[in-house]
This record gives sequence, C-alpha cells and structure tokens, in this order.
Amino acid sequence: MGRIKWTILLVLVTCFMLIRETVYAQCCAGGSGCTIAGGAPTGVLQKHQLMLGTSFQYINSSKFYKGSDPASSSIRTFDSFRSSYEYFTLGYGLTQNLTFSLEAGYYFQKKETGLEGNPATTYEASGIGDLILFPRYDILNRIDEKHHDEITLGLGYKIPLGSYNDSTGTIEPFSGDVFYVTKPTAVQLSSGALELIFYTFMYRRYTNKNIAIFANAYYIRKGYNPNGEKLGDYLSFAVFASKNFLNGLGITLQARYEQVQAMKINESVLLYGKPSNYYPEATGYKKVFITPQVSYSKGRFSFFASSDFPVYQYLNTSDYYTQVGSAIQATVGLSYRFEVKTHETNTVID
Repeated sequence: MGRIKWTILLVLVTCFMLIRETVYAQCCAGGSGCTIAGGAPTGVLQKHQLMLGTSFQYINSSKFYKGSDPASSSIRTFDSFRSSYEYFTLGYGLTQNLTFSLEAGYYFQKKETGLEGNPATTYEASGIGDLILFPRYDILNRIDEKHHDEITLGLGYKIPLGSYNDSTGTIEPFSGDVFYVTKPTAVQLSSGALELIFYTFMYRRYTNKNIAIFANAYYIRKGYNPNGEKLGDYLSFAVFASKNFLNGLGITLQARYEQVQAMKINESVLLYGKPSNYYPEATGYKKVFITPQVSYSKGRFSFFASSDFPVYQYLNTSDYYTQVGSAIQATVGLSYRFEVKTHETNTVID
C-alpha cells in the first residue's frame, strides 16, 4: 500500500504541473509584484495530510500616479490594466514539521489598454504562468491548553514556464509588411527568470477565545531573463488578526506593506535599442494595504473571499512616464484537505 500511496501522489503532482496553495501576497496592479495569490498564510500541514487548493484573483485599475500623487488623465501612459488569474496548489505533509507544495497559475487574461483604447497600443495575453517548488519547515510548533504557537520558514524556487518575450504583429499600411513588437513586461505571463522565494510565518492562537494573531513576510529574489531584463525584487510584511466562530465562520483583518524595486536592464544584452512600449524608470513601488477576509469551513473544505484596499501608494515615475497603481483587487478560493493513510500489509507467496 505504501507504493500505491506514492503512485497516487505522483499522479496528482503531474496533473498540477500540467495545468499554485494559496499562501499570501498578491500581484500588484501593474504585474511586477508577486504571483502567489490566496488567503491567509499557513504554516505546515499535518504528517501525511494532502491539500488541494485553488483561488481566483481579479485585478482592474485605471488609476495612475506620479510618486504618491494621482496623475491626471492627460499624462497617463496607457488607459488601464486588467488581470484575471487562477492559482492552483498541491501540498503534502512529508513529516510533522515539513510540508512540500507545488504551485502554478493560469492567466485567463492580462490586458493593458492603450490610450483612448487605441488597438495599436493595446496588449493582451493568456496562458500558463510559472511553477513554484515550495518547501516549508516548522522550527517551532507548540500547543498547550491556552495557546498554539508556530514559527515556519520556507525557501521556494520559481521555474518560469509562461512566455516572457511574446510579441504582437502590426501591418505597415504602405508596404503591407508585418512588424512584430514585444509586449510590455506587465502583459507577459512570466518574468522569464529563475527566482528564489524566502518566507517566514509566525503564529499565536488563543485557544479558549478562538482568536489568532499572526504575521508573515516574503522576499523574492529575481534574476535576469534572456532579454537582459530583471524585474524588481519583491518584499512584503503583513500582520493579521482573526476570529473563528463555532459555525465554521472566520473573519480576518490584515495590514500589509509591499515594496518592489525598479527593474533593471542589462545594457550588454540590449545593444540595439531600449524598450519601446514600457519604461524601466517607471517601475517599482511602495504600498500599504488593508485587507478584510471572510472564510467558512465545513468538514474538509474551506472557502475564503478577500479584497485589498490600498491606503498608501508611492510609485516610481519619471518626468515623462506615470505608472498604474492599485485599485480593485479581489480574491476568492477553495481548499480541500484529507489524510493519506498508510496500511502496511505482508504478502505471503506460496
């Protein structure tokens, strides 16, 4: 039966690789932040526990900024940005302290609408995103009559699967020739680079009151892709307070700080000109969000819904280029957990 268990696990892993747990930290509206989407952060699973999860994230913004000030429509770079994204996760408790998960995402749409809806400067894409290998380990997991304390560390590795150099064709009206222009980085499905994800999670639950206070932090170290582009490293820190009720209902309030560094261009690679439809100087930001979330658990199933409300935004810009900020961002998700039990049997051969 042990071999059967691992065969089933391998099949599930393969399925998720072909088509990302909903640990927290969401994309910025411009697409240069973190591509891990989902509900409240978690530590590790129980030993031999399997979790399947998915979440849907919707982003839409037409608000532009110069620094921390809203920009007028006359100086915006394009009209709006929109994204709809499905995130899948498969997590398994290898031991009581170690969980390993495979995570991947699919974009139904990433769209940057050009000024005044100009189709020549409107870019759109859909398809698979990236694959994340994400082990997490508990360095503390202590439970007594009044408290449950947990500290988790994680080190993830992102493998780019989606396109990073997709282009769109435009017909030159006089010659009839087709000219191809690489889409902006915000519309690409991947950064095209390997990335390291550093994660920590700290949790305290007051058992008698069904109240929990916890925090998490991410740092994502991004590399250069073959185009000579390096999207900015991502940092986030969030604190949470949650209350659970006897009927399975839970309410969580989060305050989160996010920072993305400006992207870099390798001049030795881009010898024949700078990008024509995006502006490296108008990338990177600092933001603060307040995020309420409601969840409901029934048996092995858990459902959640949350929405980000930006309370502060500072976006890097230049004299000539603005940057789109955060506006509407909502996420809903569902997870299912169950035990993968092992029953060792002895086979007698006559």
